[in-house]
Amino acid sequence: MKPIIKGRIHYDEKFVKVKGEGRYDLNAIDSKTKYILAHLYVQSRTFEKCIEFLRQIKDTCYDQILEVYRKEKHKPVKKRKLITFVSDKFALYKVAFNKLFYRVAKLRFGVPIACKKYGLEHNNNPIERYNGDIKDRTKIMRGFGSDEGAEAFLNLRSIIHNFVNPHMGLNGKTPAEAAGISLRLERRKLLGLIKYVTYKVPKS
Repeated sequence: MKPIIKGRIHYDEKFVKVKGEGRYDLNAIDSKTKYILAHLYVQSRTFEKCIEFLRQIKDTCYDQILEVYRKEKHKPVKKRKLITFVSDKFALYKVAFNKLFYRVAKLRFGVPIACKKYGLEHNNNPIERYNGDIKDRTKIMRGFGSDEGAEAFLNLRSIIHNFVNPHMGLNGKTPAEAAGISLRLERRKLLGLIKYVTYKVPKS
């Protein structure tokens, strides 16, 4: 599935606990469609894991990113309107971005949540809102009992967010529908998604 990128790509992590130990749920979201473009559950935010995380976007959306770059590359660098990524100041996010998208996309790096207070152009609120929903849900669970359970829960949550739950800011559409992905799941979207995966996704 190749979602259409319509906004900025905000990425960040949510800290979760598994048997009292820290883990991270990495997510990247389109600011306009609210579609989760990349998701990865990790025990540690290593360079390799940051690459694996952002590579999901490269695998599905690089043709779009490259198309925009080709239209803009004749302009002076500072005037190019490229697809823009937004992240906080965790250094490996920048290193991984440069490894995968150097020159063909832009990165607004080191952006805090309340960036308007500092006069910055972008803020990271789209992904912070999504991560806040995870916090609200996991708070009553008091952490996870295993890495397998945490990963399964967070994977499912991103799928339901994209394909099942309509978003108030999208006029009742799901993020997938707003991003140009139409699976024709009808009214009972979760059941429709299960049927789609069962009958239409090729078995490996």
